[in-house]
Amino acid sequence: MPGEVKKRTAGKKDSVNLDILGLEMGNKPPQALDVEEAVIASMLIEPNCVDEAMEELSAECFYSEKNRMIFEAMRKLVDEHAPIDILTVTQKLAATGNLEIIGGAATLAMLSQKVGAAAHVEHHIKILKQKAIQRALITASYSILQSSYDESINVDSLIDMAQTKVFDAIKNNVRKDVQDIGSVINQAISDIERLQSKDSMSGVPSGFASIDKITLGWQPSDLIILAARPSVGKTAFVLNVARNAAVMYNMPVAVFSLEMSAIQLVKRMMVSETGLSADKIKGGEKLEPYEWDQLELKLKELAKAPLYIDDTPSMPVMEFRSKVKRLVKQKGVRLVIVDYLQLMQGPVELRGLREQEVAAISRTLKATAKELNVPVIALSQLSRQAVQRQNSNYKPQLSDLRESGSIEQDADMVIFIHRFDYQGLNENPEDQGKTQIIIAKHRNGAIADIPMMFRASEVRFVDMEDTLSNMDFGDFPSVMNEDMPFDTGADFQTNNEF
Repeated sequence: MPGEVKKRTAGKKDSVNLDILGLEMGNKPPQALDVEEAVIASMLIEPNCVDEAMEELSAECFYSEKNRMIFEAMRKLVDEHAPIDILTVTQKLAATGNLEIIGGAATLAMLSQKVGAAAHVEHHIKILKQKAIQRALITASYSILQSSYDESINVDSLIDMAQTKVFDAIKNNVRKDVQDIGSVINQAISDIERLQSKDSMSGVPSGFASIDKITLGWQPSDLIILAARPSVGKTAFVLNVARNAAVMYNMPVAVFSLEMSAIQLVKRMMVSETGLSADKIKGGEKLEPYEWDQLELKLKELAKAPLYIDDTPSMPVMEFRSKVKRLVKQKGVRLVIVDYLQLMQGPVELRGLREQEVAAISRTLKATAKELNVPVIALSQLSRQAVQRQNSNYKPQLSDLRESGSIEQDADMVIFIHRFDYQGLNENPEDQGKTQIIIAKHRNGAIADIPMMFRASEVRFVDMEDTLSNMDFGDFPSVMNEDMPFDTGADFQTNNEF
């Protein structure tokens, strides 16, 4: 059967003739023509029915092509703020060349005589929506069936396509009712009570107190962009974040590493976890017997942590989306990390159009975060503009995000890592490792410049308060503020987007 139907619709993969498909299966497509006519009749004779129908229905809810044409004519009249009656609908159909197709003015006159239909329009609308969903699911299922026979389609892409088509088939027919402010206030109070019982941490903790006091954790559905110049420590920072969430809080984390292999990532984490030198972990120097014991002891917690690594290179963004869905469903993943955004592959049709491709990747990352209600941290490159600016201390700005302005637009939060010793701005040995974590955009909160330390030998970042007693801030840029609302050591500002 699938082969026969495919021949009849060759060249039209996304278009399914439901009548032909119904004949092949021995069934008629879901439809309720009498109900369609009843709804149109209600709209012709009762103005109140027009508003209700226009709010709930679309042209796709009508199976009959003639009824779709009449409904579309009514929609155009509503858009023009014109009244709906037999005369105006007849004129609109004539103007669009569809009057004769639907059977002329006589058809409208016949429909208007079904005066009893207006009393039951709400029930009739529900029936039409149900039939429309059934037809949409049939169309989606057939499209999935055709694609499943195509050996050239990657299985992960096929799974994602199937999920997307089924979701699209129902989402346009599910409408959310308006809510009165009293019920929303009750929800807000319940949420506040819940957060109070959790020490005000509403998201996935980063493990850095100075950051968490501002963000309250990485928030569900947020896209967080982490950007810095090469070799500043982007990967080290997110590995610290992943480790903290998985080891300290037992929250499942997924890391998609498009640049480094899983073994390279894990060896970096082993350096941070054990305190052993990178040369010894990499195998350049031999480990002493006591160091083997130290290695085994320190890695016990990390080995048990719910941390999942995918090191597929040049991963297509739709394959990423499919894998994340599976990880959230099967492993309960609470945080997703991508290293890094520009190494992903966008839609095939946009290859070669780099800015548009990166914009599509960025939109998909945000859509994935929102759909699955998990935070996504995506690393991103910076352009060379920051290095070329004069008298700027090379401090990165939002305009430095590389290849697409849509990255900044899609992001709920943009974070920069700024190392002064890396830029050669301060040659004082005591200032080695001094860093600013710059929250440059925070859609739902405050922006801030947070002082931290990067311990290169341990490949990890630490809060400034952990080393404050041994540090002389000296020429460290103005990041300390006695009037700050949080005791974080951060230069705190109100975000004008809040």
